[in-house]
Amino acid sequence: MKIFLCGFAVAMAFTAAGEAHAADGKAVYTSNCAMCHDNLAPKIGDKAAWAPLIMQGDQAMAASVVKGKGAMQPRAGKPNLSDADIGAAVEYIESKSK
Repeated sequence: MKIFLCGFAVAMAFTAAGEAHAADGKAVYTSNCAMCHDNLAPKIGDKAAWAPLIMQGDQAMAASVVKGKGAMQPRAGKPNLSDADIGAAVEYIESKSK
C-alpha cells in the first residue's frame, strides 16, 4: 500500500490480514514509542482515546507518525524508523488499545 503525503508516496508494509511484514511491533513500540505513549496521552491501552484514531485506519495512523502530529515529531523523532517499523508499531498499539 502507499500513502501520499505532500506529493510523496510512502510505502507501508501491511498485509491483507493487517500484520506488518518486517518488524516486531512490540519491540519497535518499546524502543521508540513507549517513552511517550506509556506516560502521555494517548496512552497505550486507553480505548476511548485511541478509538477515533483507530477508526481512521492503519494507513492514517502510520501517516500521522511519518508526518508528525501535535507534539510528536515526524517519524516520532527517529528519522531512521522504516515504514515497516512504523506499520508494525501502529498495529501493536491498535492491538493493545481496542
